[in-house]
Amino acid sequence: MPTRSAEFAAVFRRLRGILARYAPKLSVVHDTSSQYNLDTRTIGPNRRPIAFGGVKAGKGYVSYYLMPIYSAEVKVGMSPALKQHMQGKACFNFKQVDDGLFAELERVTRQCYAAWKKIEWVD
Repeated sequence: MPTRSAEFAAVFRRLRGILARYAPKLSVVHDTSSQYNLDTRTIGPNRRPIAFGGVKAGKGYVSYYLMPIYSAEVKVGMSPALKQHMQGKACFNFKQVDDGLFAELERVTRQCYAAWKKIEWVD
Protein backbone atom coordinates (compact mmCIF):
# COMPACT_ATOMS: atom_id res chain seq x y z
CA MET A 1 0.00 0.00 0.00
CA PRO A 2 1.47 3.40 -0.98
CA THR A 3 2.31 5.85 1.77
CA ARG A 4 0.38 9.07 2.10
CA SER A 5 3.36 11.08 0.86
CA ALA A 6 3.66 8.79 -2.19
CA GLU A 7 -0.06 9.21 -2.89
CA PHE A 8 0.19 12.98 -2.53
CA ALA A 9 3.22 13.03 -4.85
CA ALA A 10 1.18 11.18 -7.48
CA VAL A 11 -1.75 13.58 -7.04
CA PHE A 12 0.60 16.56 -7.25
CA ARG A 13 2.20 15.27 -10.48
CA ARG A 14 -1.19 14.69 -12.13
CA LEU A 15 -2.60 18.08 -11.13
CA ARG A 16 0.63 19.86 -12.09
CA GLY A 17 0.36 18.17 -15.50
CA ILE A 18 -3.06 19.72 -16.07
CA LEU A 19 -1.73 23.23 -15.46
CA ALA A 20 1.65 22.71 -17.13
CA ARG A 21 -0.06 22.55 -20.53
CA TYR A 22 -0.66 26.29 -20.19
CA ALA A 23 2.90 27.19 -19.14
CA PRO A 24 4.02 28.22 -22.66
CA LYS A 25 1.33 30.91 -22.72
CA LEU A 26 1.62 31.95 -19.06
CA SER A 27 4.46 32.65 -16.63
CA VAL A 28 5.72 29.96 -14.27
CA VAL A 29 6.11 31.56 -10.84
CA HIS A 30 6.96 28.47 -8.75
CA ASP A 31 8.01 25.02 -9.88
CA THR A 32 9.12 22.82 -7.01
CA SER A 33 8.24 19.32 -5.84
CA SER A 34 5.43 20.75 -3.67
CA GLN A 35 4.30 23.95 -5.40
CA TYR A 36 3.56 24.96 -8.98
CA ASN A 37 2.05 28.33 -9.89
CA LEU A 38 1.18 30.10 -13.13
CA ASP A 39 0.47 33.79 -13.60
CA THR A 40 -0.88 35.56 -16.65
CA ARG A 41 1.23 38.11 -18.47
CA THR A 42 -1.60 40.61 -17.93
CA ILE A 43 -0.93 43.20 -15.26
CA GLY A 44 -3.80 43.61 -12.81
CA PRO A 45 -5.00 46.63 -10.86
CA ASN A 46 -2.37 45.97 -8.18
CA ARG A 47 0.33 46.36 -10.88
CA ARG A 48 1.25 42.69 -10.70
CA PRO A 49 0.51 39.77 -13.01
CA ILE A 50 -2.85 38.10 -12.42
CA ALA A 51 -2.65 34.61 -10.91
CA PHE A 52 -4.12 31.90 -13.13
CA GLY A 53 -3.70 28.75 -11.06
CA GLY A 54 -1.50 26.56 -8.96
CA VAL A 55 -0.97 23.26 -7.24
CA LYS A 56 0.29 22.94 -3.68
CA ALA A 57 0.99 19.83 -1.66
CA GLY A 58 -0.08 20.23 1.95
CA LYS A 59 -0.11 17.97 5.00
CA GLY A 60 -3.67 16.73 4.57
CA TYR A 61 -4.30 17.05 0.82
CA VAL A 62 -3.08 18.51 -2.46
CA SER A 63 -4.78 21.74 -3.51
CA TYR A 64 -5.53 22.82 -7.07
CA TYR A 65 -6.16 26.55 -7.40
CA LEU A 66 -7.98 27.91 -10.46
CA MET A 67 -8.55 31.66 -10.26
CA PRO A 68 -10.68 32.09 -13.43
CA ILE A 69 -13.38 29.94 -11.86
CA TYR A 70 -14.38 32.98 -9.76
CA SER A 71 -15.94 34.56 -12.82
CA ALA A 72 -16.38 31.67 -15.22
CA GLU A 73 -19.77 30.05 -15.55
CA VAL A 74 -18.26 26.56 -15.72
CA LYS A 75 -19.25 25.87 -12.11
CA VAL A 76 -22.82 25.45 -13.30
CA GLY A 77 -21.84 22.41 -15.38
CA MET A 78 -19.56 20.81 -12.80
CA SER A 79 -20.49 17.44 -11.39
CA PRO A 80 -21.55 17.20 -7.74
CA ALA A 81 -18.54 14.91 -7.18
CA LEU A 82 -16.09 17.61 -8.30
CA LYS A 83 -17.96 20.29 -6.38
CA GLN A 84 -17.49 18.20 -3.22
CA HIS A 85 -13.75 18.72 -3.62
CA MET A 86 -14.10 22.50 -3.67
CA GLN A 87 -12.76 24.40 -0.70
CA GLY A 88 -13.73 28.02 -0.99
CA LYS A 89 -14.42 29.58 -4.36
CA ALA A 90 -11.33 28.66 -6.41
CA CYS A 91 -9.68 25.70 -4.71
CA PHE A 92 -10.10 21.94 -5.07
CA ASN A 93 -8.56 19.52 -2.56
CA PHE A 94 -7.59 15.93 -3.34
CA LYS A 95 -6.07 13.11 -1.30
CA GLN A 96 -5.79 10.55 -4.08
CA VAL A 97 -5.70 10.30 -7.84
CA ASP A 98 -9.17 10.14 -9.39
CA ASP A 99 -9.00 9.76 -13.16
CA GLY A 100 -12.62 10.78 -13.73
CA LEU A 101 -12.46 13.90 -11.57
CA PHE A 102 -9.07 14.87 -12.97
CA ALA A 103 -10.44 14.59 -16.53
CA GLU A 104 -13.33 16.84 -15.53
CA LEU A 105 -10.94 19.27 -13.84
CA GLU A 106 -8.88 19.34 -17.04
CA ARG A 107 -12.03 20.27 -18.99
CA VAL A 108 -12.94 22.94 -16.43
CA THR A 109 -9.41 24.39 -16.62
CA ARG A 110 -9.64 24.48 -20.43
CA GLN A 111 -12.98 26.31 -20.19
CA CYS A 112 -11.58 28.77 -17.67
CA TYR A 113 -8.61 29.49 -19.91
CA ALA A 114 -10.99 30.08 -22.83
CA ALA A 115 -13.08 32.46 -20.69
CA TRP A 116 -9.99 34.52 -19.81
CA LYS A 117 -8.83 34.45 -23.43
CA LYS A 118 -12.18 35.94 -24.40
CA ILE A 119 -11.57 38.93 -22.10
CA GLU A 120 -7.93 39.08 -23.25
CA TRP A 121 -6.32 38.27 -19.91
CA VAL A 122 -4.40 35.40 -21.55
CA ASP A 123 -3.08 34.84 -25.09
